[in-house]
Amino acid sequence: MTQQELTRLERTIDRAARRILAQKPASGARAVAIECVVFLLKQAWACIFGALLLAVIVAARLWYPDDSALARNDALTLGAIAIQLGMLAFRLESGRELWVIVLFHLTGTVMELFKTDVGSWSYETEGFLRIGAVPLFSGFMYAAVGSYMVRVYRLHDLRFSRYPRVWLTTVLAALIYANFFTHHFIFDLRWVLLVLIAVLWGRTVMHFRIWRARMRAPQLLIFAGVALFIWIAENIATWAGAWLYPNQEAGWQMVSPQKLVSWFLLMIISVVMVTWVYPPRPLSDEDRPSV
Repeated sequence: MTQQELTRLERTIDRAARRILAQKPASGARAVAIECVVFLLKQAWACIFGALLLAVIVAARLWYPDDSALARNDALTLGAIAIQLGMLAFRLESGRELWVIVLFHLTGTVMELFKTDVGSWSYETEGFLRIGAVPLFSGFMYAAVGSYMVRVYRLHDLRFSRYPRVWLTTVLAALIYANFFTHHFIFDLRWVLLVLIAVLWGRTVMHFRIWRARMRAPQLLIFAGVALFIWIAENIATWAGAWLYPNQEAGWQMVSPQKLVSWFLLMIISVVMVTWVYPPRPLSDEDRPSV
């Protein structure tokens, strides 16, 4: 990862971390522990948008007064806007990636409008900052996913072996997005789409840098791991009442594990959008994994 790919604040943090870790052992148990800590810190940094938004959602559930003049959903929207402005003001996002995060926001909002209309899930009806039945903070939840995807790409200096052609992945992402709408009227093609995903990415390996170590993992396994992480966050958000599925309206219960498939498919759309900003880079000889 080059310094130019980091934001100004990230370059400062990176230089400080290199000074601190420069004298640390390159092998042994302590080296492994350092790699684990750095990995967790980078993941936490990549998740900062989503983590802050989830914290606001939980805080609104626990402490926001029900009789406030400002509706809870409007307060959530203002909180989400403040987080986004803060990300820009403190240079936590680069201008290069902002537009793709906005695209996540727009595509997510369109899906929300349709899904709430057909009854897939619902929001509280109070508030003015909304489009139809969809409060405006909902689009920021999709933007949070986009923020994570673009940030993790540069923080871990991602490289790929046998990555499929971007135009093919773009076509497949468009089909996946369309299926989120059309399956309400015609056959649900998600299982066909999963097979196509396996065909395209089945041989792809992601190579990522932590501190000194460069590691690798099957791309499909990475997709599944991120989908699981988002599903856990979704359970927290629905518990906090950000939105509800029909089976949760009589009382909260865990989101169906079947939603993991939906999030897995969303990962494909997310990854393809990120490749429009950061084209997949092949692995060079000097980037061969050390672990």
